[in-house]
Amino acid sequence: MNRAHGFTLIEVLIALAITGFVAAAAYTALSTVISGVESTRSTAQRTYEINRAFMVISRDLRQFVYRPVRDEFGESEPALSGGIASRFLLSFTRAGWHNPNDLPRSNLQRVNYLWEEDTLWRESYSVLDRSGDTQPARVKLLEDVVAVSLSFLDATNSLRLGRGSDIETRNWTENWIVDTSRPGELPSPPAAIELTIELDDLGELRRLYALPGGS
Repeated sequence: MNRAHGFTLIEVLIALAITGFVAAAAYTALSTVISGVESTRSTAQRTYEINRAFMVISRDLRQFVYRPVRDEFGESEPALSGGIASRFLLSFTRAGWHNPNDLPRSNLQRVNYLWEEDTLWRESYSVLDRSGDTQPARVKLLEDVVAVSLSFLDATNSLRLGRGSDIETRNWTENWIVDTSRPGELPSPPAAIELTIELDDLGELRRLYALPGGS
């Protein structure tokens, strides 16, 4: 009489051990791939956000125009002002404000850049000369910004080269604001601006912008 043969306990345990090992190896490999994809996606998204922020700033500054404005208190504001002693990190008038609906408004626009709670913001107004109830439209440009600084070059004949082909900016002024000792006199625009942004994940990024019509 033939007797049915099954697996011994040892054979079953060995099979389970091999299956578990293969499953663990496959999970580890899959987890590594997924983590790599997520990391690549996160890096790509961060790179896009940074490039977009600098693109917006560059676009605005390329279209800078000399047009002083009046603020909501009736005080005159220079065509461009900024720095650590300024009300806004950077504030200026730009051209090229698109008007696809042909509304009865100027193509000039006043924009402000602000750094608040580790975030860089852009504000824009629907009018140039503001009243007390004029409110800006605010857009978030970049998060995880741990520091922002500006430097201003007064004139191109003050430009100095540093080591190699680098531009020396250590002697540039940190503020471009109204001189209170000269009431009623607004400063002319600078020739160039250096913007330095320090990010929590990527460190310090530096950009130089030459202004249209800079002296």
